[in-house]
Amino acid sequence: MSEAPRAPGASGRGRIRSTGDVPCYAALDLGTNNCRLLIATPTASSFRVVEAFSRIVRLGEGLGQSGRLSDAAMERALAALKVSAEKVRRRRVVRLRAIATQACRMAENGAEFIERVAIETGLQLQIISPQEEARLSVAGCLSLLDRTADAALVVDVGGGSTELSWVELKDAPPTGTPPVRAWLSIPMGVVTLAERFPEGVQATEAWYRAMVDTVKVEIAAFRRAEPLRAVFDADRAHLIGTSGAITSLAGMHLNLPRYDRNKVDGVWMTRAECDAAAGRLLALSARQRAEQPCIGPDRADLVLAGAAILQAVQELWPCSRVRVADRGLREGILMSLMSDRGKRRRRRRGAAPVMAA
Repeated sequence: MSEAPRAPGASGRGRIRSTGDVPCYAALDLGTNNCRLLIATPTASSFRVVEAFSRIVRLGEGLGQSGRLSDAAMERALAALKVSAEKVRRRRVVRLRAIATQACRMAENGAEFIERVAIETGLQLQIISPQEEARLSVAGCLSLLDRTADAALVVDVGGGSTELSWVELKDAPPTGTPPVRAWLSIPMGVVTLAERFPEGVQATEAWYRAMVDTVKVEIAAFRRAEPLRAVFDADRAHLIGTSGAITSLAGMHLNLPRYDRNKVDGVWMTRAECDAAAGRLLALSARQRAEQPCIGPDRADLVLAGAAILQAVQELWPCSRVRVADRGLREGILMSLMSDRGKRRRRRRGAAPVMAA
C-alpha cells in the first residue's frame, strides 16, 4: 500500500505536535450519506480520540436516477469537507488518509468532484475499492469480535453500498486480524434502497417486506461464504452491524433519551430484539421517527431501509446475537496509519522489516 498522504498544511519534515508531544492522525470518510472525520493520538494499544466530526451530506442523493452527483449534493459535501480540512489544520495533523466510497465510485462526475475537492479544500480524497472498504470496516471492529465464537459476519451498511465480510475466528490468534474467508459488496445502501422504495404516506409491512426481499436477492446468489454455512446453522457465529441506521436501531432498543455512543457501541442485541425495534419503527410515521432522539429528521426516511438490510442478512445468515458497532472505516484507517508508524520506527532502529501476512 502506498504511504498515506500528509495532511493539508503539515510539514514534510520536523516534529509537529498538537497534543503535548504526541502526534495527531486523522481519518476522513466521505460516504454516500455522511462525511465523517476522526482525529486521534496513538496510545499503547489503540488510540485516543481528540476530535470527531460528522455531518449528513447525502452526496448520493438522486445518483441512482441520474448517474451523476448533483450540484446541490456536491455543495453540501464541500461545505462539510471545508470544515474537516480546517479541523485537520488546526490540530496540526501529521498524517491523514481521506477516502471516498460508493457515490464517487459510481458517479460519472466522481473523479471531477475529487479534483474540485483538492482545489477548494486541499484534501486529497482517494476513491477506494469495495474490497478495501470491507477490509477497513473489519479492522475498525476488531475489538468487538467475540473470539470465543467460531465466526463472525461484519455488515457495514453504507448510503450507497453494503459490505459483508465473513471472518473465521476458530483457531485464530487471540489478537490481530483473523482471516476474512469471504467478502461481498452489494450496490445497495440506505440511500439507494430508500430512493428505490419511496415510503409514501405511511410505511407498511408489504413495503418493508419488499425492501427485505430485494436485498436478499442481491446476497443470496453469493456462494463463496458457503464453507462457513454449518457454523452459522449451528449458531456458533455472531453478526457485527456498523452503520448509522443500525446504531439508531440500537438506540431505540435501549430507549435512550438521547443518543449516547458509550452505551450503543458494543451493545449486544438478540435477533428478536432487532426485529422488535424494527417493528416499533414501522409503526411510526416519518414525522414520529424524526422526533425519536436517536434518529432525528436526517435519518427518519433512511432508518427503515437500514433495518431492512440487516433483516435480509439475518434471514440468510441467521445468528442469535448481533453486536452493534459505532465505529468502522475511520477507526480501521487510524489503526492502519498508526501501525505503519510503528513499523517505520522499528525499521529506523535497524530491526528487520515486519512483513504483511
